[in-house]
Amino acid sequence: MGDRQQIEEFEKTIRILRKKLARSEKDRKQIESDVAAKEALLKTVIHKLKTSKTTLEQRTQDLQDALDTMQLMQVQLVQSAKMSVLGQTTAGIAHEINNPIGFIYSNLDHLDEYIQDLFKLIHLYHHYLPSPPTQFYVDSEDIDIELIEEDIPQILQSMNRGTQRIRDIVLALRNFSRLHEAGYKAVDIHKSIDNILMLLQQKLSGIEVVKNYGELPLLHCSAGDLNQALINILNNAINAIAIKNGQTEGQLSDPSVITITTQYQSNQQVVVNFKDNGTGISPEIIDKVFDPFFTTQEIGQGIGLGLTIARQIIVDQHGGHIDIQSELGRGTEFLIRLSSQC
Repeated sequence: MGDRQQIEEFEKTIRILRKKLARSEKDRKQIESDVAAKEALLKTVIHKLKTSKTTLEQRTQDLQDALDTMQLMQVQLVQSAKMSVLGQTTAGIAHEINNPIGFIYSNLDHLDEYIQDLFKLIHLYHHYLPSPPTQFYVDSEDIDIELIEEDIPQILQSMNRGTQRIRDIVLALRNFSRLHEAGYKAVDIHKSIDNILMLLQQKLSGIEVVKNYGELPLLHCSAGDLNQALINILNNAINAIAIKNGQTEGQLSDPSVITITTQYQSNQQVVVNFKDNGTGISPEIIDKVFDPFFTTQEIGQGIGLGLTIARQIIVDQHGGHIDIQSELGRGTEFLIRLSSQC
């Protein structure tokens, strides 16, 4: 009986263990099912997160693109408004100045002839009337006829040079505005630069301009817009030199210089280089100089659109390139490359 009872106890224990094993297997399968469900849920959540991240990144990029587009449109609107006002103003000023100056200039030669005739007449009077009345000597004591005869031609020459100078400035204004030329034209870029230098002559006072012009073909471009880009870059160089001069309070070891170099390369590219020895640009901000509304000048001195507009005209409008190299305290160099058939 003892052995049988033990066998029954073993069988009972085995049945209990089998039931526990069955429950454990059921629990295991349930746990595996729960884990699989949680894994599936986790994968779904991760996928949704990735999708949301991608969507968010796309929306962020879309917003950035929209912001860039709006800024570019703003720059273009400002540029168009400035060029329109500038063009109308310069054309109007040129027209108003040209008429009276043309009248003066065209009459200087006649005035010179008449004065020479009067001097001849005076000499004839002296020759044929060597002994004029006493009153003549009284009235002529305060008149130095010899000095007048010597000085008047010099005065007329000075007036002639002055009116010619004004006519050159008027022509430079008209060439700069180029309102009468629509679309793209064949342009002598050296002439454009010279016109701009003439217009900036007052700001260039105390600055030596060195021109190293190479042989260039005519450049097919929008003349008025390209003039705007070039004058903005030159203004930037002038301002950099002015700031440096102000910081050093006139104690400069080297004279202020802007060097303009042009050359024509074998790949049909026109290269224009503007180099100044102004303040230079620090490495931390050099990548920002073409950004809209970025400026290092004091409030009221500039709105930070000059170089942005220059880049938009050269790169976006004409398909060219503009690179910048600078060393803080030593100066800045702008390198412009344009296809001669742009």
